[in-house]
Amino acid sequence: MKFIVKLLVSTFAVMITAYFLSGVTIGNNQFYVGDSEELNHFTTALMVAIVLAFLNTIVKPILTLLSLPITFFTLGLFLLAINAFIILFANKLVDGFSVNGFWTALWFSLILSIVSSILDSLFGNKERQ
Repeated sequence: MKFIVKLLVSTFAVMITAYFLSGVTIGNNQFYVGDSEELNHFTTALMVAIVLAFLNTIVKPILTLLSLPITFFTLGLFLLAINAFIILFANKLVDGFSVNGFWTALWFSLILSIVSSILDSLFGNKERQ
């Protein structure tokens, strides 16, 4: 159940971030158009969230390990570039999701993490003590 809630929070975070960040589009970036486009945008955002979860689980640790010397010398800032490359890779894998370039992907990854953490604190599963 926690995974489904986390996936839905990530999906809405992708939709919100794409809506407000120019250069990133999901369909035509309209939430409420009054027809079946709404479901298509949600499905595309859900696919982006699933692909990003998969890439962050499988590909990111490999890239981080391979780029360990660069990450060390840049004091960890190269991890931002790895996040941008993962966003660009998701751009290639998901139809209907487009990112204009590296810098847009970098901003998308930064804003997406902020929006995800805000939504997760509001709607995510809280640990019961």
